Amino acid sequence: MHMSDQREIAAPVAEVWAALLSAEMLKDCVPGATEVSGTPEDGFDAVVTQKVGPVKATFKGRVVLSDIVEGQSLTLSGEGKGGAAGFAKGSADVTLAESGAGTVLSYEVDAKVGGKLAQLGSRLIDGFAKKMADQFFSNLQDRLEGPSEDAGTGEEPVPEGEKKGLLSRLRGG
Repeated sequence: MHMSDQREIAAPVAEVWAALLSAEMLKDCVPGATEVSGTPEDGFDAVVTQKVGPVKATFKGRVVLSDIVEGQSLTLSGEGKGGAAGFAKGSADVTLAESGAGTVLSYEVDAKVGGKLAQLGSRLIDGFAKKMADQFFSNLQDRLEGPSEDAGTGEEPVPEGEKKGLLSRLRGG
């Protein structure tokens, strides 16, 4: 499967670049990551638990960085094995460019899955892969920009006199 997208991140290119090379930041941004260790020079080892349709698995894998152009672009390549669930492997070409508001991060991802995961069907797998990529880059953006001002609960504030507990609201009281 192949996918690509871009995001505008309100942070300088150098800060976004440093985040992409940080094991701690990768752990915080990869959905389901329980462990990420290593260095950009030697590669990163990761443990990620995910549920794809009816299949839940813990993947142990390795990510290596290549084609590094300092502060501009890199390729992340990785492979993870999830035991009976199968495997996932792929690569992402990431480029950074300055913009008026900070940094434009563009990415192109190619990925493959095998084993039980491949039996789920390409529509489910493609949707899941897109969701994972979107979630990773959203998490990265949120970590770099900080919480947005309107990132509350999405609910209107309730005037003090109208606040009720959940049970009383359900009972109609």
